[in-house]
Amino acid sequence: MERLLVTGASRGIGRAIAVRLAEPGRELILHGRDEAALTAAASEAVRRGAAVRTVTGDLCTPEGVRQTAEVGGEGPLFALVHNAGSAVVKPFEQISIAEWRQSLELGVTAPFLLTQALLPRLEAGAVIVHVLSVAARQGFPGWGAYCAAKFALEGLSQCLRAELRGRGVRVVNVYPAATASALWSSVPGDWPRERMLAPAEVAEAVAYALGRPPAVLVEGLTVGHVSGTL
Repeated sequence: MERLLVTGASRGIGRAIAVRLAEPGRELILHGRDEAALTAAASEAVRRGAAVRTVTGDLCTPEGVRQTAEVGGEGPLFALVHNAGSAVVKPFEQISIAEWRQSLELGVTAPFLLTQALLPRLEAGAVIVHVLSVAARQGFPGWGAYCAAKFALEGLSQCLRAELRGRGVRVVNVYPAATASALWSSVPGDWPRERMLAPAEVAEAVAYALGRPPAVLVEGLTVGHVSGTL
């Protein structure tokens, strides 16, 4: 049975990924902070035929990382999908040190620690997926903390990809453009949802990368709306 771990799976892109990857013969380990939302996502995955276990915790804390790694480390992993994230959107001079640290802890340190802990469980043919953003390649005004975390994870993932090639472990980066999710409800401004991706489209990109033969590496997939950037 293939085992896959998805962080930030309770809603938005993470939930869409969990549901898309759910199928008979797979065990999904779904992480999230909202227990009720995570349970709902798990129920949908079970209806699609997957075996599911859940783990709740804050990946900004050592305890949250440890708990997630312990559940994920109980057997070989086919895929480790780093999706958990948050967005601090405000002018550079208004970003607090607490917000800055949280962005980096969740966006960079948590994937680093989870991958380090679970790497022994990843055999040849396994896949590490980083759900990044177009903001991992381009800076946007007001998104300094978010872009810093995404750029940092981009660099880390490139180094990791080079190190793991010889072991047959693949590192895939997915770069979605603006995606319609609850995140935008807390972002100041009037954002045109009709020009955003559906979370299911990002999930489809992840599924495509995981579906390639073990010797085939899709290094990066950029997914955007045909109308262009917002």
